[in-house]
Amino acid sequence: MTTGFIGLGQMGAPMAGHLTGEGLIVYDTRAEAMAPLVEAGARAARSVADVAAHADLVSIMVRDDAQVDEVGAEVLASARPGTVLAIHSTIRAKTAEDLAARARRYEIEVVDAPVSGGFMGASAGTLAVMVGGTDEAFERCREPFGAWAELVLHMGPVGAGTRTKLARNMLTFVGYTAAAEAQRLAEASGVSLRKLGRIVRHTDALTGGPGMLMLRPTTAPMKPDDDLYDVLRHTRDLGEKDLALALELADELGVDTPLAQIAKERFGPGLGLAEENDG
Repeated sequence: MTTGFIGLGQMGAPMAGHLTGEGLIVYDTRAEAMAPLVEAGARAARSVADVAAHADLVSIMVRDDAQVDEVGAEVLASARPGTVLAIHSTIRAKTAEDLAARARRYEIEVVDAPVSGGFMGASAGTLAVMVGGTDEAFERCREPFGAWAELVLHMGPVGAGTRTKLARNMLTFVGYTAAAEAQRLAEASGVSLRKLGRIVRHTDALTGGPGMLMLRPTTAPMKPDDDLYDVLRHTRDLGEKDLALALELADELGVDTPLAQIAKERFGPGLGLAEENDG
């Protein structure tokens, strides 16, 4: 399979770098972005159309929905029937769905395949990729995606990959906001923020962070005979106690902690443990 890669920025360049021995064609508006990959064995394309005309799989990693629409239209105009167009940008699910609908007229498959793991994961080839598309398109992408991703999952039809990425990123950025709130509390308490950060990174690496609780196939209330019931009830009791203590400290120090207050109110129900579940 000949792979084309369009968009060689902070993420795209290292992702494409793992494909240089696989008949890779690359394109970016900046010639200097293509140069290292060409030195490693890739062919520099003259345009998006040049990539699309010669690649069996075209990956695009551009900035936003508008660029995906623009580049995607150029790919559809030049690609051969049977080509797979993979969108790695984080966009609206509808953008991918609309592009896929247009692509069917050309007998081209679209998959939305956003990635998670940052520049570090892209460089190491250990990203996670969330793929939305047909079973057939996913099977064609699985091996080339595996060159730069450690986890390749088929999430469902076109759009499902993007919806997964948005949920994942919501957790990330709400978590960052919560980290800022925790730092304000620590700072007001006279605690070293750098040492707190070291402790958080160390212990999250041990426990898995929020992902350790994402084990259930549903968010519906849990029944007492569920295998996870006792574990999560213990987690709820511990979390509510510790959140209450943190809120008490925040009140003493005059630190505003709205996310912690919301977390205390919603922690149990969020785990599937509404009060009535405890009988």
